[in-house]
This record gives sequence, structure tokens and C-alpha cells, in this order.
Amino acid sequence: MIFDVMTLFPEMIDYCMHESVIGRAVKKGIITVNCFNIRDYSTDRHRHVDDYPYGGGAGMVMQPGPIYDCYADIMAGKETKPRVVYLTPQGRIFDQPLANELAREEEIIFLCGHYEGVDERILEEIVTDNVSIGDYVLTGGEMPAMIMIDAIARQVEGVLGSSESAANDSFQDGLLEYPQYTRPEEFHGMRVPDVLLSGHHGNIDLWRRRQSLKRTLERRPDLLEKVRQSGGLSAEDRELLAGLQEEVPGSGQ
Repeated sequence: MIFDVMTLFPEMIDYCMHESVIGRAVKKGIITVNCFNIRDYSTDRHRHVDDYPYGGGAGMVMQPGPIYDCYADIMAGKETKPRVVYLTPQGRIFDQPLANELAREEEIIFLCGHYEGVDERILEEIVTDNVSIGDYVLTGGEMPAMIMIDAIARQVEGVLGSSESAANDSFQDGLLEYPQYTRPEEFHGMRVPDVLLSGHHGNIDLWRRRQSLKRTLERRPDLLEKVRQSGGLSAEDRELLAGLQEEVPGSGQ
């Protein structure tokens, strides 16, 4: 899978995308992360890529010309147009279903904005998806792009060591993931739950499902309600939840 990033700060992307799990996937050739410096496409001798907004107002706006020329360079020789994601607080909220959807693409282009934003005309011409990582404002689109690449790449076959790792992540089935434990069996007086030491896979699976439901009920009841409304709860889930209502304060129906 190929990720192309149009940015003013390619060093930020290069550094983070060549470390840890994503870095190993890059080295193996499972994914490719290409960074394109928008300043390289400036026609200004000072490499300016921004100007004052028409109509007045604070701050500067990124010009359409350098962005378009950068985009045209990426598109050279391509027969099909990849999805182009603009990172903006005005976009659709990024979530696991969108990460799963984008992971099915062969190539994605990210446009990282700065200053007061990007000239609307280039957004209308090249962008297919406006995406936000949350209802807050950052200084640029690089960190949101890296977050999205990380979440999307995890779904690409071969990136994670185990195919089950991504399948068991929080949000994959709409619920939060169950608690995890490793050695030692006792730490600061707290023991690993006996069921996880039992070797009984049926009991372990049941415990994990119950803990997943409980954690979601405690921390993100809004997610649980979405799963309930979509019909994603089995009869066994509903039975487990009935017992959990008494354990979790304020969760009664």
C-alpha cells in the first residue's frame, strides 16, 4: 500500500514513519510512505507557499498553485486517481470503520494544511475526503496524517506480527478491548485473573468478552448503545450485560 503525503515538513513524517511497527513494514516493502515538500513547488525565490486572505482577516492561507503542482507530480503516469485526504477539523471524524475502509485502497494521498488553511479552490479540485481526527485545532496536518497512516496500515496484511492483533483491537467490533496481562503473575499485590492461567480457552474467551462489554459500559456507553442499535450484540452478550448492569454504577436501564 502506498501513502503519499503533501507537506511543508517532510522530516516529521519521515522520522515517525520509519520507526516501530510501521517502520518495519516500510523496510519489508509492505507499505510505502512518500513525502513531497510543497515548498519545492513554489515559484517564489523565497519559497513562499502562503499569502494574505482575500477579504482580510488574521493569518495566512496556503496558495493553490504549489499544492496543485505537487499533486500533479504525484499523479504523473497514474491511470486512476487515488483518494485524496485533506486533514481538517471541518471533516468527517476519523474512526475505525473509516480506517478499515481506507485500508482497502491501493494508494492514498494526504494533504497537510497549515496557517489559516488552504485555498478553497484546490480543495474543490483535488480532494475526495475531508477528515478530522477530533473536535480540536492543531497547528498543521502532519500529526493527523501520521495517526491515520498508522491506523490504516495496521489493517494491511503483513504489517502486524499476528493477523489476530488488529482483529482484536478496540473498536473493531464496536466495543473496547478487554484488559491484557503478562508476566509476572503478581505485581504490587495484584494477581493476573485465574481464568487467564487456566488454559481453558472457552472460559478465557467468555471472560474476555464479558470484560470487553464491561469496559465499554463503564467508559464508553455511547459505543455500546451504537452496537446495541445496530444489532451487533448476541443473545449471550445481552445476558452478560444484564448481569453487568448491577456491577457498573449508573448503567441501569
